[in-house]
Amino acid sequence: MKDIVVQELSKLLSLDKEKLLLLIETPPSKELGDFSFPCFTLAKELKKNPVEIAKDISSKIKSNHFEKVEAKGPYINFYIDKKSLAKETLLAISKEKDKYGSSKEGKGKTLLIDLSAPNIAKPFGIGHLRSTIIGNSLASIYSFSGYKTVKINYLGDWGTQFGKLIAGYKKFGDEKKLKSNPISHLQEIYVKVNSDPDMDEIARSEFKSLEDGDEKNLKLWKRFRKLSLEEFDKIYSLLGVEFDVISGESFYNDKMDKVVNMLEKKKLLELNQGALVVDLSKYNLGVCLIKKTDGATLYATRDITAAIDRFQNYKFDKMIYEVGAEQKLHFKQFFKVLKLAGFDFADNCVHVAHGLYLDNDGKKFSTRKGKIVQMSDVLDEVIALATEEILKRDPKISKTEIKKRAKLIALSAIIYGDLKNFRENDAIFDIDRFVSFEGNTGPYLLYTYARAKSILFKSNKKLSYSIKELSSKEGDLVFELSRFPLVVREARESYSPNLIANYAFDLSQKFNEFYHSEQVIGSETESFKLALVNSFSQVLKNSLSLLGIKTLEKM
Repeated sequence: MKDIVVQELSKLLSLDKEKLLLLIETPPSKELGDFSFPCFTLAKELKKNPVEIAKDISSKIKSNHFEKVEAKGPYINFYIDKKSLAKETLLAISKEKDKYGSSKEGKGKTLLIDLSAPNIAKPFGIGHLRSTIIGNSLASIYSFSGYKTVKINYLGDWGTQFGKLIAGYKKFGDEKKLKSNPISHLQEIYVKVNSDPDMDEIARSEFKSLEDGDEKNLKLWKRFRKLSLEEFDKIYSLLGVEFDVISGESFYNDKMDKVVNMLEKKKLLELNQGALVVDLSKYNLGVCLIKKTDGATLYATRDITAAIDRFQNYKFDKMIYEVGAEQKLHFKQFFKVLKLAGFDFADNCVHVAHGLYLDNDGKKFSTRKGKIVQMSDVLDEVIALATEEILKRDPKISKTEIKKRAKLIALSAIIYGDLKNFRENDAIFDIDRFVSFEGNTGPYLLYTYARAKSILFKSNKKLSYSIKELSSKEGDLVFELSRFPLVVREARESYSPNLIANYAFDLSQKFNEFYHSEQVIGSETESFKLALVNSFSQVLKNSLSLLGIKTLEKM
């Protein structure tokens, strides 16, 4: 409905619709209307007092969408006609169903999103959970908005850590352990190597040999990579996350020299203590290291090469990197290098940062010190707890059904437990926040959805989309349903799935308030109320789908 307010104001003002949309506010109380427009910004242009401007504009707005429009000081307050809104919104939901809230804003445009990106030969830890589910949700939001979306899992499968693993495996490796529990054994080796300073030089030498194509090192690297991908696929399958492209840093190993030469020809490179760098100090970005003194490449070299290759292949309109906030400087540096090298697509590259999960001591989990919480362990534990909860409610449930429900309930707990928070905030990792089944949680939303569906199953009356009078609870629920398309847009523009997660919770609360105060089956307006319940279940399903959460008809 905010779009209706924009539409009416645009008829009377010279401001463009995007600016109007940003200016419109939600009043602190319903007494002041559903939306308000402050007139302060118009005072200079119109050379009038904002109070007078508000009176003048409000008197000229005539629309069936509003019960009334009135000036209150320098504000224009809009009171939505809930009956008109109810019919319009519920009919739109009924017609559009799974597409309600979608748009064609991205039609003809391509979005690339780089997400998850776990490191080969290391456990899939909770640190990669954030990138995976935030990135997956953003991809869904962009697809829902009409974009052609390409999800890329850019594996950390190259770099000096592989020199450490190769050196460590040659010294500490056990073939039986590698076959029986590969990732655990490789993690054990990695911790040992990092605790032994004498291994540093050996590790650097082994990685340089790997870059130079040493057959023995390449064979080990390929084996570590294959074993890791098999483990990662189990996690992705459980999370329900799929990728369009699975690539890795190693793919660009033979393509980086060409890029380094290009940077040199453009006179961007200079020697700094024997290393090749791009000096970005005048942009307050320090120096971007392109090649080490021993000739080994770095993250920036590979990311610059990958970005150029991706643009050549996809001609993307936007590329998102969903990566931890600790990498902010890295992205600023290599975006700037791309721009200085004449690649204007750098302006359309965005680092969407997320905060860290921290240990109980407030410190970062570190694979070097062996401090890591494996995602497979978290998933197993939450599924077990979900199973217990289901059996409490229905001891006679079949094994097949309990397995299905437990998985979906557990995933809703994990995914929603993360996405309801603003992505850049750090958080102490606490298993309880994933497994809680009450309050502002994923399972609460699934229970609410199932409750709505149970009402619809119990009645055989036809749905009606007209109503003579709306109760306050019905009006509140209708208004919340009408907001969904705008919430999707705001979530996309700010790269914030938490806006949709928070909306899903607010919507569910509005439904439960309606459910507890209004009789549905057997009421005089049963057909309309059923249409309202049906619309609610559809919009909640659409919201959860954008988060990566599947609904259950029965709990």
